Amino acid sequence: MKPIVSIIMGSTSDLPVMEKAAKLLDECEIPFEMLALSAHRTPAQVEEFAKGAKARGIKVIIAAAGMAAHLPGVIASMTPLPVIGVPIKSGMEGLDALLAIVQMPPGIPVATVGINASLNAAILATQMLALGDAAIAEKVERYKAGLTQKIVAANEALAEVKYKFKTN
Repeated sequence: MKPIVSIIMGSTSDLPVMEKAAKLLDECEIPFEMLALSAHRTPAQVEEFAKGAKARGIKVIIAAAGMAAHLPGVIASMTPLPVIGVPIKSGMEGLDALLAIVQMPPGIPVATVGINASLNAAILATQMLALGDAAIAEKVERYKAGLTQKIVAANEALAEVKYKFKTN
């Protein structure tokens, strides 16, 4: 089994956030890899990874970083593959990471999700993959239908909650 998605994080301290992405990819049976690479501490390894990802069969990269958050942009600068940035909450409540990832120069786009929103990054990655894979597209549709059903069930449960002046 060869990975088609890479989950990259600046350090393993980001793993608790990035596990949500890994769990969704696992549930969707999408082969992925997880690596710790640092734009500042291991720049040579980041370059080797980014330049070789496409040749290894990777189709989408999810890159997480906190604080200065250079990792997603550095990777995006060295690969033609789509990169999804996940800003990690650290100093400044994650706003520093969010701005560092979303404010990329022309020609180096990084799709960016909310702070600590690795689940949304994985959903976006599956939607990208679904464009060329009917089996993944079906899984995305099932997942989205499940989201709808959760709200329907929540409203059914709320209907049972009683208050003197509640009208529904």
